[in-house]
Amino acid sequence: MTNKAQHHTSTHTLRVSKLDTQNPTVFELHPPAAQRKAIAIRLNLIELRKLRFTGSIRPTGEADWTLTADLGATVVQPCVLTLAPVTTRIDISVSRRFLADLAVQPDTEEEIEIPSDENSEPLGTHIDLDAVMVEALSLALPLYPKAEGAQLEDTTFAQPGITPMSDEAARPFSGLSALRDKLKKEE
Repeated sequence: MTNKAQHHTSTHTLRVSKLDTQNPTVFELHPPAAQRKAIAIRLNLIELRKLRFTGSIRPTGEADWTLTADLGATVVQPCVLTLAPVTTRIDISVSRRFLADLAVQPDTEEEIEIPSDENSEPLGTHIDLDAVMVEALSLALPLYPKAEGAQLEDTTFAQPGITPMSDEAARPFSGLSALRDKLKKEE
């Protein structure tokens, strides 16, 4: 990044018309505890201990913009098996392209062609760095956090007087291989 790059640390929504078209606009977000708590609630996290989003936005072509950034976070999620807290460190690179000619029509029943680049978004009048940060964090979260040593135990349920069905009994052909082997030994 050049010395002429604009630095933005206080505002998290950037007006596209005010961005420097010659140099990258550098940003660095370190949300305070209250904002991290709100994000944690929104993403169903137990806790969001650390969050850092740093990068730049630079012009691409005549009217498009490219955001490249690094996201770092320490998240605490409930284990999918035991609900015990699971701490995960996330460090990822984030890339978004804001395209002026990418048309979106969300209120139509017509089919819309989705661009092949999932990192492309329509360019509006503003770029919301907080929204990009939260979206990138939500996509990077482990889908099934599991506490160390947590295992799914076999559990069977049935009404009184009925033999519960096990996983083994649910596979009707599992006994055939044993029968085949037994018949081969007898021959």
